[in-house]
Amino acid sequence: MTPRIVIVGGSLGGLRAAEQLRVHGWSGELTVVGAEAHLPYNRPPLSKNVLVAPDACALSATELVNYPGVALRRRAHVEDVSWVTGTEVTGAVLADRVVHTADGRTLAYDGLVVATGLRPRRLPIDGFGSQRHVLRTLDDAIALREQLTPGASVVVVGGGFIGCEVAASARRAGCRVRVVEPFVAPMLRPLGSELARTLQTFHEEQGVVFELGRSVSALIGRPSDVETLGTVILDDGTELEADVLVEAVGSRPNVEWLDGNGLDLSDGVLCDNLMSVEGHGDVVAVGDVARFPNPRFDSTPRRVEHWCVPADTAQRAAATLLRGLSPGDSGAEAPAPFAPLPAFWSDQFDVRIQGFGRTDHADRIEILEGGFAPGWESEGVVVGYFRQSTMTGVVIAGGTPAQRLRHKALLEAVG
Repeated sequence: MTPRIVIVGGSLGGLRAAEQLRVHGWSGELTVVGAEAHLPYNRPPLSKNVLVAPDACALSATELVNYPGVALRRRAHVEDVSWVTGTEVTGAVLADRVVHTADGRTLAYDGLVVATGLRPRRLPIDGFGSQRHVLRTLDDAIALREQLTPGASVVVVGGGFIGCEVAASARRAGCRVRVVEPFVAPMLRPLGSELARTLQTFHEEQGVVFELGRSVSALIGRPSDVETLGTVILDDGTELEADVLVEAVGSRPNVEWLDGNGLDLSDGVLCDNLMSVEGHGDVVAVGDVARFPNPRFDSTPRRVEHWCVPADTAQRAAATLLRGLSPGDSGAEAPAPFAPLPAFWSDQFDVRIQGFGRTDHADRIEILEGGFAPGWESEGVVVGYFRQSTMTGVVIAGGTPAQRLRHKALLEAVG
């Protein structure tokens, strides 16, 4: 029987894992199982161009898979990969090396790649029906954009990157926008107070209204024949009239299908630095479902929800899995520690925010270039994040690509 590797998860992580397995020499069968009906696509444009660009708004989900920025090129060496789309994997028995799908299939494997990613968290409150949205998939984006009509009242719950990107897109669509955020400034944790407040002011100048230090306590729907469809009630009693509610309150790892195998699934799938799933040499994980230690920072396993992570982890995971499936290679030299440099970006109105490294555990934040005087958006500001005198992260807001590359190189040198 031809040996087979099964990749569970049909998004970017699954695609990158398939590519890397072929690059590292796997010639056996490769089967990718994905819950979405679409082949892999790029998610970052969903909160931006897909919501508001006129050419994108005219396209269906099937057409958007090929839209510039959304489309992901599949390299020739993965043309023979078998894609099982539109069905979830519902369970796995790692001891027997099988996975089970919602449509009744049982897939045996020699090696398994966990690439099931995340799903949006939801508010634990009922109400609002079809006017209530999250944003993770193409279908989510299409459902939301249909309701971002000029003059519509939009309440975004959550002032992180996704929430602020959606707020910017909704304003560009001519909507009235309020953002409800429990912290004292949007994007506070990844950016720090000074940059976060500066970006808050920037959004306010574009017409976004923030309800800071507040959370949602109730949602009240209205009959369809009244002017607004509902009311969002905050914890201080404030009532926000809303036609559209967008929940941007974080994500949960998709790990339930692995229950019953004795794994640590408390926050994603626990892996070692080789991306091997604990106690299973034939199972690896990739992308933001994987919790692994990065010695660039410390020894604590963490999940990282950045776009670059699927590619970085897939490269290491593919090599690890094939080494485990080839006993003859057991004497090979141990690989170097896996210490990827996380990177993220966010486009909000006409400003790009780009970061490298870890910014969320700094004990000191310092402006390295520029400042927050008028015109900072075009001049650019560079902020450094330090932990015990060592720079662990840098964020560039506005400015030029040359600034980004220069400071990324500086951070890589530190690592």
